[in-house]
Amino acid sequence: MKHFYRDLVDLPGVSGHEKYVRDYVKGHLKPISEEIYQDKLGSIFGAVNVDKKGPTVMIAGHMDEVGAMVTGITEKGMLKLIPIGSINAPVALSQHMNVIIEDGSKIPGVIGAKPPHLLRDKKEKQVSSFDDFLLDIGADSKKHAEELGAKIGQQVVFENIYRETKDGKKIISKAWDDRFGTGMALDILESVDKEELPCKLVCGANVQEEVGLRGAKTSSYMVKPDFFIAVDCSPCTDTFEDSETGGKLGKGFMIRFYDPRCIMHQGVREFVEAVAKKNNIPFQYYKSLGGTDAAEVQLSREGVLVCTIGMPSRYIHSTTSMIHKDDYEAVRNVILAMLKELDWAKITEIKNNV
Repeated sequence: MKHFYRDLVDLPGVSGHEKYVRDYVKGHLKPISEEIYQDKLGSIFGAVNVDKKGPTVMIAGHMDEVGAMVTGITEKGMLKLIPIGSINAPVALSQHMNVIIEDGSKIPGVIGAKPPHLLRDKKEKQVSSFDDFLLDIGADSKKHAEELGAKIGQQVVFENIYRETKDGKKIISKAWDDRFGTGMALDILESVDKEELPCKLVCGANVQEEVGLRGAKTSSYMVKPDFFIAVDCSPCTDTFEDSETGGKLGKGFMIRFYDPRCIMHQGVREFVEAVAKKNNIPFQYYKSLGGTDAAEVQLSREGVLVCTIGMPSRYIHSTTSMIHKDDYEAVRNVILAMLKELDWAKITEIKNNV
């Protein structure tokens, strides 16, 4: 995997605070793009073949990760938090988190958890709600916390411990959801031979996906795609249960045929399946209980052909997650193969196959 995947997961960027991720993405888009597009919310894209007569194909990850925001400072110097994005609160207990201040530096802290000594023979139980968590940054008072740089409204991200597994096939890190998709958008734009493409290609990443797919709504109006590919991490269930539609690590990219906000267009599904089979690219089906940017883009203007190419990932929306390098290859290869076929004739064929 290219170096920018590692760089991207190390950056901080909860919803509404994607500045550092966007600056990094923009720096990589500039030398490989004919034009750069940025909407007013901050989603950013680079384009090639801008004068091509073919359809506009848009590929998007999302820059934001789940995390928290500072909502108060107690007199003892502890920081009160709210979650940004969907997080199962108990996973944050005792975890190292970083408050990101205005100059980009960090205030390290830890979510306080009561030791068992303080819980024995008492009705009081362990804190289990984000609203009750306190981030301890080592401040002695509210004034001290403010002197350290803490302010209401700052983003708080999990400390990243990036590492490969012993077999060298998997990578553990925070924020694969969805710095992977952001990196894949850069990867694709950097890898394509634009002379071979029958389409205009626009690649980049949206903001604020984790809080309601907000960036996709505005960016799709800006780009006006004819075909949209969301690249996003999808949760595997293989650690806990066996399922035909739950996703397994190392078994190929995921075709998200259903989620509560996007039932996959049948022509698009058959197209993705055909491309994968033709090129011997492994894939698996995925039924989701959550959504991706594809759900918002499909309703843009008079409607858009969309799909989500899912990257299997264990333990997303927590402090860390795991992906498989073989699945990275499957995601990359199927998108590159799809792009070679997306001319106006193929778009018409797909559209008519509802």
